[in-house]
Amino acid sequence: MTAAHPHDAQIRALYHQFLDGWNRRSGASVAAGFADDGDIIGFDGSHHRGRLSIAADLRAIFGSHQTPAYVGIVRSVRPIAAGVAVLLAHAGMIPPGANDLDPDLHTVHTLVAVDEGGGRWRISLFQSTPAAFHAFPEEREALTEELRGLLTAQ
Repeated sequence: MTAAHPHDAQIRALYHQFLDGWNRRSGASVAAGFADDGDIIGFDGSHHRGRLSIAADLRAIFGSHQTPAYVGIVRSVRPIAAGVAVLLAHAGMIPPGANDLDPDLHTVHTLVAVDEGGGRWRISLFQSTPAAFHAFPEEREALTEELRGLLTAQ
């Protein structure tokens, strides 16, 4: 079993900063947590490279699309090498104008964080993978209920 990461709280905060920036529809806020050469791979497979490009691309996306808001649950944060950690989370999205999750938008978030020195952690890679659970509908429903619990807690 892999031990929890000694900078668990900082890395979780980095993830929540990402979600907060997304939910505020701020490309600059989302990108602020990324390393200069960071990458983001979206739910649709789109790939954005570099903090400045991520900020500009998301600004354009937020300006032209009503993006759903995220709620997320961190499942683990663990070291994978010196100065490198991986965070795994499940997230759901609430479409614009709705007050409930759309299970078709459930996702697995993978965040690779790097220590840029002095305990300053940044996102090197963020990937959003659809969590459809095609063969396991009961798992999808359980995840939906778990994520709904976050909605009532807000």
